[in-house]
Amino acid sequence: MEEGNQGFFWIKSEGERKLATENLVVGNQVYKEKLITKKRIEYRLWEPFRSKLAAAIMNGLEVFPFQNKSTVLYLGVSTGTTISHISDIVGPNGIIFGIEHASRVARDFLDRVATYRKNIIPILQDARKPKEYFSIFGKVDVVYVDIAQPDQTEIAITNCKMYLKKNGYLFLVIKTRSIDVTKPPKQIINEEIQKIKENFDILQTIDLHPYDKDHAILIAKFQV
Repeated sequence: MEEGNQGFFWIKSEGERKLATENLVVGNQVYKEKLITKKRIEYRLWEPFRSKLAAAIMNGLEVFPFQNKSTVLYLGVSTGTTISHISDIVGPNGIIFGIEHASRVARDFLDRVATYRKNIIPILQDARKPKEYFSIFGKVDVVYVDIAQPDQTEIAITNCKMYLKKNGYLFLVIKTRSIDVTKPPKQIINEEIQKIKENFDILQTIDLHPYDKDHAILIAKFQV
């Protein structure tokens, strides 16, 4: 086993080197992921076909600002796969504000994840209305955006201007098919990058293939 970077690990399992996080809630599984105990510490294997952040790590992510005690605003938590691993990493003294609007997946998220993990504050709200997130206090270190909307980049920028610290990080999942099905994915990715250049320094853009088709993740630093 080897520590990867600021809180994730590489563990040999079934003859392969696999990504993992130390389980914040021992014995608890979120999406039937495998649990492995080494030296009395329980780890959860982090599945890149289920988590775009894990896919980004597998595909060469260079900047990983999620650390012990980090504060994170997560837009589009869905059923909670990725946010559960971020919860492992930021630990009991970190905070993740998890935004989800769709009531069906929000119920799964509450039942499977937020109920067990006290460092997650669930907010059932529309990401287009950041002024209505009454539970958020202070500025966050990272804004992570994984929403399927044509105006997802504009939504991300609005949330960052309200809640992200200067020199904080934006992780923006670009879902090209949710933005425009008529354009080539690479063209859409370039167009979305142009939209954020005014307020951000672009650090990296990662194609998530083969884990996700036609999706990329953009990492940028907020300059206000």
